[in-house]
Order: sequence, then C-alpha cells, then structure tokens
Amino acid sequence: MILGASTFVEGVDNAFILILAFSFFFLIAITGLIIYFIWRYNNKRNPKATQIKDSISLELTWTIIPIFLVLGMFYYGYVGWIPMKRPPEEGLKVTANARMWSFSFQYENGRTSDKLYVPVDSAVIIRLNALDVLHSFYIPAFRVKEDMVPGLTNNRTWFEATKTGTYNLFCTEYCGLQHSYMLSEVVVMEKEEFKIWYEDTTAVAAVAPEGANMALLGRQLLQSKGCIACHSLDGRDLVGPTYKDAWGTMVNVVTDGQSRQVTYDDEYVIRSIYEPDYDIHEGYRPGQMLSYEGELSDQDIEMIIEFLKTLAP
Repeated sequence: MILGASTFVEGVDNAFILILAFSFFFLIAITGLIIYFIWRYNNKRNPKATQIKDSISLELTWTIIPIFLVLGMFYYGYVGWIPMKRPPEEGLKVTANARMWSFSFQYENGRTSDKLYVPVDSAVIIRLNALDVLHSFYIPAFRVKEDMVPGLTNNRTWFEATKTGTYNLFCTEYCGLQHSYMLSEVVVMEKEEFKIWYEDTTAVAAVAPEGANMALLGRQLLQSKGCIACHSLDGRDLVGPTYKDAWGTMVNVVTDGQSRQVTYDDEYVIRSIYEPDYDIHEGYRPGQMLSYEGELSDQDIEMIIEFLKTLAP
C-alpha cells in the first residue's frame, strides 16, 4: 500500500482494508463451498438428486447478513469520504490549471509553478480548473482524487499534508494522446521554509540573469509548460508539428480557410503561441492548442525562440 501522508489516509485505508478483507473472505469461502459441493454431491456419492423447495431460515440468512456487511462497508466509506467534501473556510488557496498535457499552479499572491508547493500540517484548498478537456487531479499518497471538469464552477478539493517530502501528482482521466505524460509533484515543506518560498515574489516574473543560457532556459520552459508533449524535438509527428528543423523554413499553413506559406520566424512563433488557431499548420487540426497569452512574458518568448533556433536545419 502507498505510504500515506495526509489526514485522509486513515479513513480511506480503513474502508479499503475492510472491503478487501470481505472480498478475500468470500472468495475463499465460496471457492471452498464449490469444491465441497463437487465432492459431496457428485454422481457416485449422491446418485439421486434431492429437490429442496424452500428454506426460510436459509433465505433470511443470505439476505440479512449481506445487508449488514454492505452497510458496514458503506459506513467506513462514508466516514472516509465526507471530510473530503467539507473544505475548511481558512487555508492556503491555490488554483490548479490543467491542460493537455500539463499542470500549473497559481497562488493568491500571483506566484505560479509547475509543481504544487504546500506547507506541512496546513489546510490547502485547491480550485480545479480544466482549460480544455476532462482531467483528474490525483495524489496517491494523500488519497485525494477529484475530476477536473471544464466550465464547472466551484470545483474544489482540499487536503492537509502530514509529512514533508515530494509526492507524485497524476492526471487519472484519459485526456488524449499524451495523457500518460501528464505528471507533476507535490512538494510539502516546513511552514517557515514554505513562507520564504511563497513570499519570494521575484519568481512571479523571473528575470534571466545576465549571461544565462537562454536556449537552455527556453527548453526548460517548454518542458514545464507541457509543450514538448505535443511538439517533438526529434522529428516525430505528435499532436502538433515537430520543432526539429523548423526554424527559418517555409511553412504551409491555412489562414481563414486559405492556404499560404509563411516563414517560421519570430513573428510566426509569437502568433502561434498567442493565437494558435490563426495559422493552422497543414496536416493538423485547429482547436488542439489554447492560447498562452497572459502566461508567458516577453522574456519567456525570447527564451523559447532562442531554443528553437538551436533546432534549425
């Protein structure tokens, strides 16, 4: 069983263990009865079948006992589930944005991250925001799972982590070709450590230091935003066209229903990021990418362009 690290673990695990115990018990009991009946009532030992019309006591037994067993499983499941649906009024509020195929997290002070950073022993209330299709927010170590439905208002979940460390975060709702690559992490920090991280507002609009490798930063940015899940770096066709050998070439696109050629340059890249359905690369469908306007700074765009230049033919 996965190591537990939230206040929900005991309730979920108790229900799971109870249901598993009942399942094993009846598997063994029913299998044993089948074997016994095969031996006891075979043709040699019981050559003449006996017809039993009814047995009130037997019918009451197999009706009443399962009712109590099912009610017991329901009780433990309900006790474990109901706290998940009652988030507290106070706590750290974070918006989780999901798109094909990446998560990003936005905090109330404007800071954003591709990982979910939270303080230990504190309530964390997550607003779930699906930007394109149905996703699902799942942290196995916290026993937290909630669907992320596009357009659903007040779609929330919450948890309180009890141990520091780094834990896996998955999308568990099939959301397209690269669904299995939609991974992130929850980083649980000591409260003072988290406070320092949270108040470091310079990370809201980070500036690349002088002399930094802009191309490398651009690649890291494409990775964190999930772009590489749709656009390969090695020439493979995925959901979108590959980045390999594209910079500086002439691209066949469809604009307002008309075919034309444009140069794969700064202007084309910027327009593709902010208005992805303006020029549709021939052979690909519109509506597969959402605009990143408001999510990327001018320097972010510059870093991406510097990286794309390194992939030029």
